Amino acid sequence: MMKLYETRVAPNPRRVRVFIAEKGLTEQVEYIEVNLQTGENLTPEFRQRNPMKKVPVLELEDGTCISETMAICRYLEAAYPETPRLLGESAKEIALIEQWNRWIDFFYMMPTGMAFQHLTGYFKDRMTPNQAWGEACKSDAEKFFAFLDQQLEGRRFLCGEQFTAADISAVCVLDFNKVIQQKIQDDQSNLLAWYERVNQRPSITA
Repeated sequence: MMKLYETRVAPNPRRVRVFIAEKGLTEQVEYIEVNLQTGENLTPEFRQRNPMKKVPVLELEDGTCISETMAICRYLEAAYPETPRLLGESAKEIALIEQWNRWIDFFYMMPTGMAFQHLTGYFKDRMTPNQAWGEACKSDAEKFFAFLDQQLEGRRFLCGEQFTAADISAVCVLDFNKVIQQKIQDDQSNLLAWYERVNQRPSITA
């Protein structure tokens, strides 16, 4: 059985967990909670699995450890080709999903994560928070809500009619924005409709 080292409240492990659920692989994975606040990810044992000391980490049955969210998802997509395709099938689909995941990582996840670290004090024992930087990052993350709303006009999902890894990434980061008191605005009707559609999927609460 594969093992997923994760922190359930963190967005990147959740992205992998939803990806696994969408592919119907939940029962093939053992989920192991890693407490980031107490530094369980900093122990020598965990660093053997991921020297970058981050979650998630997928440990295969042969002991191989794969870290980084999209690396794990790419492994699962290739290793289980009979399951639903979440990273695209045609060249165009693959490229568009990759484009969206890059946008979400760089322009949504990164500022959200920086705002969380610098405004909440969650890791103040191992870093020096910068309030001004945190506020700037929070503002950048907020702008992505409006961008998503614009891009979703006339679309069922981010890459068309099919739910993909891009939607998984977006909803997990959007939900994580709650820790910095940000949410969808009432006038962002496209985003609200998409969010409601996405949350009807059982995988989202996996």
